[in-house]
Amino acid sequence: MNFKIRKADTEDAAAIAHVHVESWKTTYSGIISDAFLASLNKENRTISWQEQILAGDSSIFVAEDERGIFGFAAGGKLREELDDYEAELYAIYLLRDRQGQGAGKTLVLTLASDLRMKGLTSMLVWVLEQNPSVSFYERLGAVQIARKVINIGGADFQELAFGWSPLDDLMTGGNQS
Repeated sequence: MNFKIRKADTEDAAAIAHVHVESWKTTYSGIISDAFLASLNKENRTISWQEQILAGDSSIFVAEDERGIFGFAAGGKLREELDDYEAELYAIYLLRDRQGQGAGKTLVLTLASDLRMKGLTSMLVWVLEQNPSVSFYERLGAVQIARKVINIGGADFQELAFGWSPLDDLMTGGNQS
């Protein structure tokens, strides 16, 4: 698959919101309540992504091909202190039909490189335990470092933290497959 990764700009917000909402609906169907998934709103997400891009507090990259944006990753400084980790992969989503073709890995590596250039040396990601993408992070060499309970749509879920420390291990190939 031919695709490119680039830094997001505000004009990408609607496409990012589309990927975000559609990915939640396909990834979490049967896990999170149908009512909650149906309530996800692309217009609200678009505004939120525009604000995040304009704020410049995080690094946001998109994956696109001739049909347009089909994935994104966002990250930055750690939002909630955990051990000695400095950075966090806040979100990574790809449309279902584009998964498993290398774009997710490229997005993570691009984000990691950007964070490393900003002087951050370790990164973690929080992921729902039932998310089928848990193995994706493990294949990229992340190790489980913590867990917590979060509430989504009135239901409690286990969320797992996976980390890369040092971040250079991820970028140089560490345990990747």
